[in-house]
Amino acid sequence: MAPISIADIVSALPSEDEWGPPTPSETTLDGVPYAPFSKGDKLGRMADWTAEGKDRERGGRQNYNRNFRDQQVYGAGASSLFAVQVAEDESSFSVVDNTRTSTKTRGFGRGGGTIFRGRGQRGTLQRGGRAGFQRVGAGRGQDRGYDQRSGRGGRGRRFGWKDYDKPQRNRDSSVNIRPDWALLEEVDFNRLSKLHLESPDGEDLDNYGFLYAYDRSYDKPPVKGSERKLQSLDRAAYNVTTSSDPIIQELAEKNEATVFATSDILSMLMCAPRSVYSWDIVIVKQGNRIYFDKRDGASIDLVTVNENAADAPLEASEAGGKQDSINTPGALALEATVINHNFALQTVIESDKDKVEFPHPNPFYNASEETEPLASKAYKYRRFDLSLEKDEEPLNLIVRTEVDAVLKATTGADQHIVIKALNEFDHKAQGAGGALDWRTKLASQRGAVVATEMKNNSCKLARWTTQAILAQADHMKLGFVSRSNPRSASSHVILGVVGYKPRDFATQMNLNLGNGWGIVRTIVDLINSLDDDEDEESEEKLKKYVLVKDPNKPVVRLYNVPYNTFEEEEALVEEPEEKVEEE
Repeated sequence: MAPISIADIVSALPSEDEWGPPTPSETTLDGVPYAPFSKGDKLGRMADWTAEGKDRERGGRQNYNRNFRDQQVYGAGASSLFAVQVAEDESSFSVVDNTRTSTKTRGFGRGGGTIFRGRGQRGTLQRGGRAGFQRVGAGRGQDRGYDQRSGRGGRGRRFGWKDYDKPQRNRDSSVNIRPDWALLEEVDFNRLSKLHLESPDGEDLDNYGFLYAYDRSYDKPPVKGSERKLQSLDRAAYNVTTSSDPIIQELAEKNEATVFATSDILSMLMCAPRSVYSWDIVIVKQGNRIYFDKRDGASIDLVTVNENAADAPLEASEAGGKQDSINTPGALALEATVINHNFALQTVIESDKDKVEFPHPNPFYNASEETEPLASKAYKYRRFDLSLEKDEEPLNLIVRTEVDAVLKATTGADQHIVIKALNEFDHKAQGAGGALDWRTKLASQRGAVVATEMKNNSCKLARWTTQAILAQADHMKLGFVSRSNPRSASSHVILGVVGYKPRDFATQMNLNLGNGWGIVRTIVDLINSLDDDEDEESEEKLKKYVLVKDPNKPVVRLYNVPYNTFEEEEALVEEPEEKVEEE
């Protein structure tokens, strides 16, 4: 085959000095126009906002897509010239569609509306992206001073929207931390909540006091408008601290245990991770014996109200003077304490017929000096074994527990019960914690009312349940007491009583008693691990510690304090009484 030369190729080219097909004057290819097209050609303009017609009616600027503004192709408008004209009639042809179509439109509020996704546009109901929610014709105040990107437009939720006007909570400590107190340990609640120790049910050592029978008529729901009023009864009741208890002193001398406490003090320690308000426990160590004590007038003796609520009651100073004086935390706690005392006295039948006497009388009552009759109360001294396998010596804990009444059974043994009362001050006031109106909802929505109280008073209910389990009580009676007038704290009515078994109630509120015993064992080990003097007299030397809950943080701190701490305050209280006697 003869080789091809460059001259042959050049001679085959057209006479014109051009490359490609010749430019037609009108039409080529049998009348079909040629549309010049190039993928590299772009328009010089960015956008045409003056365009009218169908696209403008559908949104104009909103339909302009910024992501593809530079990719408009030269010659794209000529594609309509290549539209195929269908000669046959296709009106008789149809496609069967088996998919279900729904004509129901989604909406919000009363008028509803269509949902659009994308960038926010005023005048439509939108969801998605950064627009939040907007309603048609929401008014001029909707987009004044709001940034849609932050989600504040219309019904949009912004981060922390409930907390924007809350004052800063700076609560005071339950005890004054003195400069001479030495900080030994600081433990946060996160560490305390991870502790666990299995403990046996305990054993009864001795029982003191007597019990009246519980009045079962309070279990019936009262008729509307005929609720019983809470009465104020004068009865002698005692709440003696651990080291001042004569029975505990006798048990300590007999070496029955090494750790001693009362149920109200121990329950506060076992339920510490649930607490919000500040509290303090005085710990006295004498040789190898440890006493969990409390100060006179300590906050542990008071019954808190809505301590765990998201919007807890405010002090008058925190609320800028707008808070009612009867709805402050201190006033509510004092009111709830009085309610609990009177409610337990009123719900028993003071009759010698059903009275249950224990082997020993009340250890704190002196008939020659007391003028008021005794309240229905039984003290059960119980021992718990907190020992571990690694312990060389057993670690026993003796607790003084209390029960309030006896439930007479038609068949079987009598049952011991603990009586407590929840109180309602004003379900519309600040600090109510979203509680329902007890007068209208307690009968129909009792479960919702109890669930709300579990949330707002988690620490208080946990303490009561722990005390009932420590006392081995068979039942708990929770009364619902409300103010006769929300603006007055002097008169109350009983709206109903609910009964629970302590173990079942603990399960409902997710109370783990093993965690409480682990906290107690950890504090006891911490006290025992502190360095003692090596003198021979150190065996009888007294040491005092104070365990304080931080008022604003979930932290407990252990301080080493001088042994005469708090004794000076007691002396100042007793001095005026002595002067009156001398006169």
